[in-house]
Amino acid sequence: MKEVVVVGSGKIGSTIARLLAVTQDYRVTVVDRSDEQLAEIETGPVVSTAKLDIDDQAALTALLVGKFAVLSAAPYQLTVAIATAAAKADVHYLDLTEDVESTRQVKRIATAAKTAFIPQCGLAPGFISIVASDLARKFEGLESVRLRVGALPQFPSNALNYNLTWSTDGVINEYIQPCEAIVNGALVEVPALEEREEFSLDGVTYEAFNTSGGLGTLCETLKGKVNTLNYRTIRYPGHAAIMKALLQDLGLRHRRAVLKDILEHALPTTLQDVVIVFVTVSGRNGGRLIQETYANKIYSSDVGGRTMSAIQITTASSICVVLDLLAEGKIPTQGFVRQEDIGLQSFLGNRFGVYYGQEIAAKNHGVAAAA
Repeated sequence: MKEVVVVGSGKIGSTIARLLAVTQDYRVTVVDRSDEQLAEIETGPVVSTAKLDIDDQAALTALLVGKFAVLSAAPYQLTVAIATAAAKADVHYLDLTEDVESTRQVKRIATAAKTAFIPQCGLAPGFISIVASDLARKFEGLESVRLRVGALPQFPSNALNYNLTWSTDGVINEYIQPCEAIVNGALVEVPALEEREEFSLDGVTYEAFNTSGGLGTLCETLKGKVNTLNYRTIRYPGHAAIMKALLQDLGLRHRRAVLKDILEHALPTTLQDVVIVFVTVSGRNGGRLIQETYANKIYSSDVGGRTMSAIQITTASSICVVLDLLAEGKIPTQGFVRQEDIGLQSFLGNRFGVYYGQEIAAKNHGVAAAA
């Protein structure tokens, strides 16, 4: 039985602990500084809790010594502190951050590490890069890679057409920070909330727009190999316009604490959500321009006797898959590991990967144009 530490006892951290506990292959310690949140964790023979302030590097490092891995489900602001402690304690490190600068710092920490450092192990970044990389490998030459992901309420009932299903800090951050993309073969930064588009899936109309962090390291991996690469977050129509008014016209991009307070007191949470994964890759095979698409919808469901939101299930199961593959020696066990280094079939074939519901994924093949 491998001992792991999960930092953060919120929605995702508690789900990770629950998923790992069911296997009986991991002994989990959930760490947080909040007594109230720790009290919500279901403890038992293989799950325990520990109150600890992550800013106390000495205490965190001491807790990690001798463990197999630490999984960060904490706010992105704590990413570097947890990764630093993992390096000092010589334990494997996995996180869910979408923050680009934090990941760059994790990569620097990994250069001298004796263990694996695997950031961005969630849905997006994370699974989305694994899907895109798998599709891209099927082409002799790439033209475009377009990634679209959204976690949406099944029954929107407000002007934003949105409920809180994820970290509020994380959502605000990805709506503000510059977004990486490849445009005409060049790696560039594009503004968040821009380049809005609409598309339909299963008869429902959605909008999608630039947000930060969803590509992970994919821009670096595909630079020089693709003409167009971009990531956009999926929402119901009208969401982007209101968020632009709040962040830009009202200046709340500079008052994040105020915006967070507004959103958390005005928007209800919900477990009735749906995660949409929509990846389209086009390129050439045998002189012909081909398009391949992966589309999937994952809904909230019961996991281990408790109703879990779709974003909880997809995010927590993703990092659990990576932990499993690491424990089995199926991915590198030292240095910086990219999500696109993980094979899609290895992911979906894992006991946690099945939560992505392979049977409802649609893979469409078509000839877009002749050479």
